[in-house]
Amino acid sequence: MSLDPANLLDQAREGFETVRLAPEIRQNALRRLQEWLETDKFAGLLSPSDYQPLLARLIADGKWDFLVDSFYQTIPFGTGGRRGPVGVGPNRINPFTIASSVQGHVEYLRQYLPAGEEMKVVVAYDVRQYKDIRAVYPPEVSNPLQGLTSKDLAQTAAAVYCAAGVRVYMLPDEPADYISTPELSFLIRRFGAHGGLNTSASHNHPDDNGGKFYNGQGGQEIPPNDEKMVEIVERITEIHSMPYADARASGLITDITAEDRQAYVDLNLSLRTRPDAGPAKIVFTGLHGTGVNTVGRCLQAMGFVKDEQYFEVPEQREFRGDFANVKFRSPNPEVPQSLDLAEKRAAEVGADLILATDPDADRLGGCSRSGDGYMFLNGNEFASILTRYLLEKRKQDGTLPAVPLVIKTQVTTELITRITESYGGVVIGDLLVGFKYIGHILAELEEHGGFQGVEASLSDFILGTEESHGLLLTPEIRDKDAAGAGVALACLASDLKEKGLTIADYLVDTYKRYGYHRNYLRSTIMQGAAGTAAIQKIQNELRANPPQEIGGYKVERVVDYFNTAPREEGGFGPFVSGTDQAGRNLMVYFLEGGLKATIRPSGTEPKNKIYLEMPAAPLGAEATDEEFEQAKAATDEKVRDFSNAFLKKMLAIVGIELPEYALAISDLVALDRKRHFAEKFIPELVRKSEALVMGEGTAEEVGTWIDQELASYGADARLLVEDGFRAWLKQARAEKTVAAATLVFAEQVFGGE
Repeated sequence: MSLDPANLLDQAREGFETVRLAPEIRQNALRRLQEWLETDKFAGLLSPSDYQPLLARLIADGKWDFLVDSFYQTIPFGTGGRRGPVGVGPNRINPFTIASSVQGHVEYLRQYLPAGEEMKVVVAYDVRQYKDIRAVYPPEVSNPLQGLTSKDLAQTAAAVYCAAGVRVYMLPDEPADYISTPELSFLIRRFGAHGGLNTSASHNHPDDNGGKFYNGQGGQEIPPNDEKMVEIVERITEIHSMPYADARASGLITDITAEDRQAYVDLNLSLRTRPDAGPAKIVFTGLHGTGVNTVGRCLQAMGFVKDEQYFEVPEQREFRGDFANVKFRSPNPEVPQSLDLAEKRAAEVGADLILATDPDADRLGGCSRSGDGYMFLNGNEFASILTRYLLEKRKQDGTLPAVPLVIKTQVTTELITRITESYGGVVIGDLLVGFKYIGHILAELEEHGGFQGVEASLSDFILGTEESHGLLLTPEIRDKDAAGAGVALACLASDLKEKGLTIADYLVDTYKRYGYHRNYLRSTIMQGAAGTAAIQKIQNELRANPPQEIGGYKVERVVDYFNTAPREEGGFGPFVSGTDQAGRNLMVYFLEGGLKATIRPSGTEPKNKIYLEMPAAPLGAEATDEEFEQAKAATDEKVRDFSNAFLKKMLAIVGIELPEYALAISDLVALDRKRHFAEKFIPELVRKSEALVMGEGTAEEVGTWIDQELASYGADARLLVEDGFRAWLKQARAEKTVAAATLVFAEQVFGGE
C-alpha cells in the first residue's frame, strides 16, 4: 500500500469522479485532501504523516463517498457551535479543526478587546472519549485519533490560546473533573472573561465531539457576529501553538477553584421556592456526564439526603465518554429509553420524580410518578409545568412582576403563551431554534430595556425555554441550565407531595385548564454529502411550492423565515449574514384545526426536523380524567397520522417511498437503514421464517443473522426497529400477504424466543 502523497492523490482524483455530486464538491474535497496529505500546517498537533496510513487504506478500499464527505468542506458552525463526528479531514472533529477554530476565536475576540487589556477566556470540557464505536475506520490500521478525549481537545485549545498570550481559566489537571456548559457561561461572567469554549458534543453519539464558543456575555454569538467568526476561522492558514506543558508553565493558565464552582451552585440554590427540601424523593442520573456536579450537587445542598431522598443510578454514576450503560448509547434526556435504568431505580426506592441531564448538563429531562409507574415528560411539558408553577408561586409570594416575561423559540409549545397571558404576562415566542437567541434577548434587555417593541428589564424575566429540554430561570446565565430547572422541579415535587399529588397530576390539571397540546417531533437522518443535498432539496421544494393540503388538512397560512420584508409587513427583515440565512431556513405551516407544522434542517446533525403541534380546547379543571384521556387520545391519533403523511410528502420530493411500518422505526435510525429494513431485511426475514416452517435451519441461526443485519442501525438495534417490526406484523396479518405460520416464526425469532 503506497504512502506516496502524489500517488494517493491520483487514485483519489479518479475515484472521486464516481461520486454523484456536483463537480465543485468533488474538487473542494480533492483540494483539501491534498492539503492533508502534503501540507505541514499541523505543527504542534498531528502531522500529515500521522494520518497517511489511514487515508491510504481508505483510498485503497475505494471509500469515495466517505472521503468526499470528510474533505469537501470545513465542518460548519450550527445552532450549538461546531459539532460532529471525530475523524480525519476538515469536515470532522479533530485537533486541527478545534485548534483552527480557537485560532480564529482569538482573532475574532481581538476586534473587541480594549487597548492594553489582557484577553481572558474560560475553557471547559466534558467526558467524551473517541473509540470509533461506529466502526467507520479499519481497526487494523493505526488511527491517531483513537482515545481522543474532550480534555485532550481542551488542552489543545488552551495551548493555542496561551500561544496568543490569552489568559485561560480552566480546571487543574488533577484530580480529574468536568464543567458543564451552563457553569461555563456563569464562570465567563464571574471572571469578566471575553469568551469561552466547551469541548463537548452535548447529547450526540459517543463518537462525536466539538467546540461550543461563547462571548463575553456568557452566550453564543448570533448573526451576523457568528459569521464574522466563521469567516475569520476559514481564513486561518497557520496555527500558533505550543506544547500544553509549556502553556501550563507560562503562567497564563489560572485554575478554577472550588470557591468559583460553589458560587455557581449558590446561584441555583437562590432559585428555590421553599426553604427546605420537603418530602419528595428524587432519582437523578447524569447519564455518565457532568450533571452530578450541577443538578446532583444542588439537590443535595437543598437537603435531599443521599440514599434517603436523593438517589443516583449506580450504573450511570461513573464519568464515561462511551455512555456504555445508556440505551442506544444516546445520552439524551429527550429519548425516553435513556431513562430505563433511572425508572428501575425509582421503582425500587419509591421516588416521586426522576431527573436526568445530558453529558454537558444543559438539558434536563425526566419522569414523574404516575399511578403505579412513571410518566416520561418531554421538553414542552417541562416548559409548561415550570411556566405555570413559577408564575403561580411568584403571584402567591407577591413577587410577580407587573408584566412577567417568558421567552421561547418558535417551535416550542404555544401552551406556554396561553399560561403566561392568563397571568398578564408577555411572551417573546417567534425566535429561531437555538438557545443563543434567548441569551441574546437577555443581553438586549440588560443593555436597552426591551426587545422589538417589548419593554422589559431582567427583573421581569421568569423563564427562557426551548422544546429540546432547554430551560433557564436566571439571567445570570446565558445558556440553558439543567440545575436551576432541577431545583424548581424538586420544590414543586415536594409542594405537590404534601397535597398527595404528583407532577403528572399537575400536568394533567394544566392541560384541563389551558387545553391539551400534543407536540410531536419527527426527523429523518440523511448522512453524507448526498444526504445533505437531499435535505436541502426537500427544503427548497417545500419553499418554492408549498403544499395546499397535507394529510387531509388544508394549509391556511405559511410563514417562511426567508421572507426578507420588514417585520411590520410580516417578514423578518433582510439577511444580515450567511449564518442568518442558514438559521432562518425554517418554514411554519398553519393548518385548519389549529394544527402547526414547522420544518427545518438541523444545525448540528444530518437531519430534517419536523415539529408538530395540535391544541385541544380547555376542558376546565372540573373535567374528569376519563374525559381528558378521551380528548388526549383523539388528538394524539390525529397528530400521529398527520406526521406520517407529512413525512411521505417530504420524502417523495427526493424520490423515496417508505411503507407505513418503516415510518414507525425510531427516528434515531438513519433513512437509508429504514429503506434497508423495508426493501431487504423484511423480505429476507420472511424467506428465512418460511424455511423454519419447513424445518430448514434453526432459530438461533436466524437470530444471529438478524443481529448482523441490524448492526449498522445502531446500539440496541432490535429495540430501535421494534415498533416498525410490530407494525409490519399487524399489516401482514391484516392483509394476509404472508402465511400465518411464517409470521409466528418471524415474531418468535425477532423476540428471541
